[in-house]
Amino acid sequence: MIAVDTNVLVRYVTNDDPTQAAHAIDLIAKADEIFIAKTVLLELEWVLRAVYGLKSKAISKSILHVLGLPNVTAEDSYQVDLALKYYVQGLDFADALHLASSQQVEMFYTFDAKFARRAGTMGLFVAQPGS
Repeated sequence: MIAVDTNVLVRYVTNDDPTQAAHAIDLIAKADEIFIAKTVLLELEWVLRAVYGLKSKAISKSILHVLGLPNVTAEDSYQVDLALKYYVQGLDFADALHLASSQQVEMFYTFDAKFARRAGTMGLFVAQPGS
């Protein structure tokens, strides 16, 4: 099993550097098993959004494509799947991943009013301290 960094996935998804993209595609195609850490996915979403200006629909499609490859395993795949569902429903990906990784708690607290409001409309247990 191998693991890949965010930059390998960025090249694979965007093909912005043809030489590096070819290496990334080759590496991903030839690897028996590839592990992708949640932190790599978090950074991938940020790069695709902040650097490449992609919208959440295109980003989720790209991440789902990578995670759907037969040789790819994500860290805490259930949590990642849940985070992607929250993300598609309108949560910020980082917030979605934090929340999906906290399923064993009674309540998730944040000072981010927008996050708390949006999560509340989704029926999720997010509150602001002092409220």
